[in-house]
Amino acid sequence: MIGAAAGGDLEVPEEQRFLSTEEAAALERELLEDYRFGRQQLVELCGHLVASAVAVTKVFPLPAFSRKQRTVLVVCGPEQNGAVGLVCAQHLRVFEYKLTIFYPTRSLDPLHRDLTTQCEKMDILFLSYLQRSLATEGQVQLISDPYGLVVDAVLGPSVGPREVGGPACTLATLKLLSISLVSLDIPSGMPGWDTETGGGSEDGLWPDVLVSLAAPKCCAGRFSGRHHFVAGRFVPDDVRRKFTLRLPGYTGTDCVAAL
Repeated sequence: MIGAAAGGDLEVPEEQRFLSTEEAAALERELLEDYRFGRQQLVELCGHLVASAVAVTKVFPLPAFSRKQRTVLVVCGPEQNGAVGLVCAQHLRVFEYKLTIFYPTRSLDPLHRDLTTQCEKMDILFLSYLQRSLATEGQVQLISDPYGLVVDAVLGPSVGPREVGGPACTLATLKLLSISLVSLDIPSGMPGWDTETGGGSEDGLWPDVLVSLAAPKCCAGRFSGRHHFVAGRFVPDDVRRKFTLRLPGYTGTDCVAAL
């Protein structure tokens, strides 16, 4: 299943192929319905690969964190990207990073609740005190001072901030941060990152690192940060061909690749 994808014999394409919202949803349905992937299985795969992109590829190695800013803050939303963020936090904890999670709008979905319990059992701290007043200078400083990195797992390709309400305040804070930001799949919300066009509004998040899940989405064409990774080695060859994905080659047993 995971090994169904080809290894290092795939060449990096000259022109990247980006998925629309509809294509991304259709690819996920293909994996869930035809290939019988479980939803939790996909979330676990993606969360582990995101943690690998952050840690194993050494974009943010532990020695690079200062003593005052050794903790990674993972900001999770109530949809699937939030679940991926919870799994990412677990794996970063295993990789010996110090973790804190901010999860202001908790989902009642059983998968989210299970993953939350697992994080709590791993002694990962959950913040609650930022819920009331997020977009103030003082609250931004509360994030910038102790943390060396923020992982944006707030919204996914099919969710806008207006649809889920609360996360819009969280995003208003994230865009004011001066520390490094990693976004999962797409930079979260606000009008600045339209999934189809990439947008152009200054209201959007502009992360330092983007980790595309399965394949890059259309908005990734306008990404201008330092590092762009794709975590898509688990996508079977038949699915790659069906959606004409032009994914990069993977080195050895690596499951993420730089674009």
